[in-house]
Amino acid sequence: MSDYRMNTKCVQAGYTPGNGEPRQIPIIQSTTFKYATSEDMGKLFDLEADGYFYSRLQNPTNDYVAAKIAELEGGTAAMLTSSGQAANFFALFNICEAGSHIVASSSIYGGTFNLISVTMAKMGITVTFVSPDCSEEELNAAFRDNTRAVFGETIANPALTVLDIEKFAKAAHNHGVPLIVDNTFPTPVNCRPIEWGADIVTHSTTKYMDGHGAAVGGAIVDSGKFDWMAHADKFPGLCTPDESYHGVTYAEKFGKEGAFITKCTSQLMRDLGCVQSPQSAYILNLGLESLHVRMPRHVENGQAVAEFLEKNDKVAYVNYPGLPGNKYYEIAKKYLPNGGCGVVSFELKGGRSAAESFMKNLKLAAIETHVADARTCCLNPATSTHRQMTEEQLIEAGVPAGLIRISCGLEDKEDLIADLAQALEAI
Repeated sequence: MSDYRMNTKCVQAGYTPGNGEPRQIPIIQSTTFKYATSEDMGKLFDLEADGYFYSRLQNPTNDYVAAKIAELEGGTAAMLTSSGQAANFFALFNICEAGSHIVASSSIYGGTFNLISVTMAKMGITVTFVSPDCSEEELNAAFRDNTRAVFGETIANPALTVLDIEKFAKAAHNHGVPLIVDNTFPTPVNCRPIEWGADIVTHSTTKYMDGHGAAVGGAIVDSGKFDWMAHADKFPGLCTPDESYHGVTYAEKFGKEGAFITKCTSQLMRDLGCVQSPQSAYILNLGLESLHVRMPRHVENGQAVAEFLEKNDKVAYVNYPGLPGNKYYEIAKKYLPNGGCGVVSFELKGGRSAAESFMKNLKLAAIETHVADARTCCLNPATSTHRQMTEEQLIEAGVPAGLIRISCGLEDKEDLIADLAQALEAI
């Protein structure tokens, strides 16, 4: 499918039925798989043959959908996980261990910020957070001898900062480590980070990819371009024998194109089990089939809502990269020429109390701990998704206490604007 365009890949990539086989991806709802001999199964355990033996590691339904996402992102291999958080954790922990260091953008999603700064810190992994707007000099200064990865979000949730992917990729590669980019908000329809130098791409498939709030999930895509063996001293897990898997050296056996995902599956999914269910993968694929149709409508609605809010005198400011006055407008034109997403963040002049009153009076938009859905939803991040962060951390992340994040769905934009107008009038 590599020669086909994005729209076609969304519909047909990943699975091609044979003669008389199901047109839709089959749901293989089985935990285990039967083999004629122990020798046949043993080859699977030795990574000498392709196939399935237990759905905690791999399942055909999941692999069909992962293959589609790899095609969409322009990668060589992919895997599904139980959530976006699991995807980000696996992507980082696959190449980090106790004593490792991560460089990360400070404006990333609050849950991911906590994952790296608190939970992974308990594992002996440290982090230096840098502003997504930092200079090249400031970015390079954040690296240490034990740095093993750089992490950022294409469009940060909910700060809506736009990552200069090329700048971060250049710094990462100059220091011999990969750039990992969470591409959840724009999806590959609006941005393909690998084309700009990213090495690993992650997703919360719960968001736009599913698009209907039906199934939680995540995905990891490997570009197949990072040369692990060229930096073998930094990545012993990939470049030296894995004694827990018969001494296989992943980078040698599977090359640049397959080593990362194979290790992630054979080690982390084996031991931690954050697997996506086949049912959820099936639902995800239904969402992917319309992703190319939905994203332009989300962008259209987000742009219209942002322009409306910008003109309202009760709004202190609006943050949306598609607005000409936005600080990320020019860089968004580079990385997101077709628009980014339908998420808009803004702050009311009355602060937290005004935000609470506004959301209480919404009729069409629902207050939910969710985003990137067919239905419009909103929340106050400081009291929900970013609740664990201090006031100083909130400021650093670009998430003031009175910030509202609204995710514009697929409704008529005039109806959305009317709902916002009446809620603002009620403050």
